[in-house]
Amino acid sequence: MKCPFCSNGDTQVVETRVAEDGDFIRRRRQCAACEKRFTTYERPDVNFPRVVKKDGRRIEYERAKLLASMNLALRKRPVSTEQIDSAVERIEEKLLNLGVREIPSTRIGELVMRELKKLDKVAYVRFASVYRSFEDIDEFRALVDEVRR
Repeated sequence: MKCPFCSNGDTQVVETRVAEDGDFIRRRRQCAACEKRFTTYERPDVNFPRVVKKDGRRIEYERAKLLASMNLALRKRPVSTEQIDSAVERIEEKLLNLGVREIPSTRIGELVMRELKKLDKVAYVRFASVYRSFEDIDEFRALVDEVRR
């Protein structure tokens, strides 16, 4: 494993932990050259369903896109990286358990909203307002009222 800081190929595993649910292994590594530490995750290589976009295009599922959209909604919110990673893991588990070869992007959006609602109400409202393309303030107000209940 190359060091992400200095690109040295000589790194050593300092600590290994299995996630609580056993779905991945977290490894802390240290570079032999610059001595900086970094984390890697080991996950099984699985086939996620292809994502069907609103315009009909079919694309490969990308964890990075899911994570980026959640991070954007959670920007400057008091939610830890571990909580976000756990939410992404739950979404991916649901995608795999569906047992389908293709899934509409709207279904993934609904799964994200469900997880954000549990994590942080403000992030949920942020994501939903963009995801649902609100046309006026009344739609936004209805969503906020729903969250308050």
